[in-house]
Amino acid sequence: MLIYIHGFNSSSQSGKAREMAAWMAERGLAEAFACPDLPHRPAAAIRQLEDLIAASRGPAKLLGSSLGGFYATWLAERHGLKAVLVNPCVACHDKLAAYVGQIQKNWHSGEEYRFAAEHAAELDALRVPAITRPERYLLLAETGDEVLDYREAVAYYAGARQEVLAGGDHGFTRFAEFLPAILAF
Repeated sequence: MLIYIHGFNSSSQSGKAREMAAWMAERGLAEAFACPDLPHRPAAAIRQLEDLIAASRGPAKLLGSSLGGFYATWLAERHGLKAVLVNPCVACHDKLAAYVGQIQKNWHSGEEYRFAAEHAAELDALRVPAITRPERYLLLAETGDEVLDYREAVAYYAGARQEVLAGGDHGFTRFAEFLPAILAF
């Protein structure tokens, strides 16, 4: 099973998630794809993802975008899985700590919540100081990412297969071009 893990305040309705689901369905692989709508609490999101991993026939494969890349890294390390990371958030526990106390809104559902110290603590518990087996990872990054510094991901995933493309943005504008490579990996 390929599990797509969406980013912060996103959902299964994100452009990349819908594009991947459609691409898999066109190839008769709809049943081998999952993209859950994750709760905003990191611990609950991880529990939901681990349930999917446990239910997978054979080893699950992970595809994480932004915060989803942070989750995918923790899961890949914990369960020995392969992961494709699209403009992943490195050190999300530090980056999102600045949002403690602020109201957040899911872009697709409109659900609002207050990002609390508990959110930050749950992210901190998912910290992976360094990846252990770089061959398990494929990094897809665009240098024009206006949200995250792609150089952090390049350094963190050193030794992993990396496709770093000039320009683009946080949404990874060339996602469709990489669908075959994602599935092949």
